[in-house]
Amino acid sequence: MTKPLVLLLGEIEHAHKEWASISKIADVIEPKARSREEFITECKSGAFDNVVATYRTFQSVAITGLIDEELIALLPRSLKFIAHNGAGYDQIDVHACTAHGIRVSNVPTAVDDATADTNMFLILGALRGFNTSMIALRNGHWKGSPPPPLGHDPQGKVLGILGMGGIGRNLKKKAEAFGMTVQYYNRSKLSEELSGGAKYVGFDELLKTSDVLSLNLPLNKQTRHIISTKEFEQMKKGIVIVNTARGAVMDEAALVVALEKGQVWSCGLDVFEEEPKVHAGLIANPHVMLVPHMGTWTVETQTKMETWCIDNVRSAIEKGKLMSPVGEQKDI
Repeated sequence: MTKPLVLLLGEIEHAHKEWASISKIADVIEPKARSREEFITECKSGAFDNVVATYRTFQSVAITGLIDEELIALLPRSLKFIAHNGAGYDQIDVHACTAHGIRVSNVPTAVDDATADTNMFLILGALRGFNTSMIALRNGHWKGSPPPPLGHDPQGKVLGILGMGGIGRNLKKKAEAFGMTVQYYNRSKLSEELSGGAKYVGFDELLKTSDVLSLNLPLNKQTRHIISTKEFEQMKKGIVIVNTARGAVMDEAALVVALEKGQVWSCGLDVFEEEPKVHAGLIANPHVMLVPHMGTWTVETQTKMETWCIDNVRSAIEKGKLMSPVGEQKDI
């Protein structure tokens, strides 16, 4: 009996044993393409005909480009499942996938601890203003000359979380351990149990009353540049902002201006609008802590993510459904 075909887009770096077990239930093929143009040519050649499911990594976008309407229309009609190794899936046009009968999954909770840890690191670093003196120290100037302004303690500060999903809820617990008071805005108010008692406020109130604002929402058409000039003007003067979600949920050019004006005191960023490119105004500002998208960059979390994604592939092959479909397809 012929086994189903699975297309591997990207590399398996850690969960080799788990991936090897897929060979018992499916045959795995990989593209020869190294660019979107080559991948499209390969699609048109019929190289992926009869592929039922694909495992894809965030980095595989370098080969395929975005999984958009143009590409989806060229994928074989046999393809029914895309297992994405990541919590955020803005590289994939889910609505176009749905229209073509393709189901998409992500790894929604595997990233929570590691990303929230990075979030807290950036909150502490930005509040305390550590970055200026870390730069000065490496340049042989100790704390700096003149010394930097004093930082701020997290205790007693109001942390506003924009997007109270798994990472936001995980961050809440960590922030409270540092004595912060947590409030949040979400598309809908969470149950008391799920929110852990955090105060639910409107979007405008979140901006106006938070000492620290953490961006933890997915990127889509509705959330792109949800934080821009108008929103910065509503915030407390001297606010601290942290982003571990997606770069484009915040207008980087507007952030640079807000920093220069002192409306934003400091910020910590793990994500950027045009990765790996970073806005020159952010690089030049010593009050900006920059991390090159390393929120999940640990052996343990990468292994969990790969294993979860592999389990989605297995579920697709064996049960005809994904273990963790993306939110837009949960009711399909």
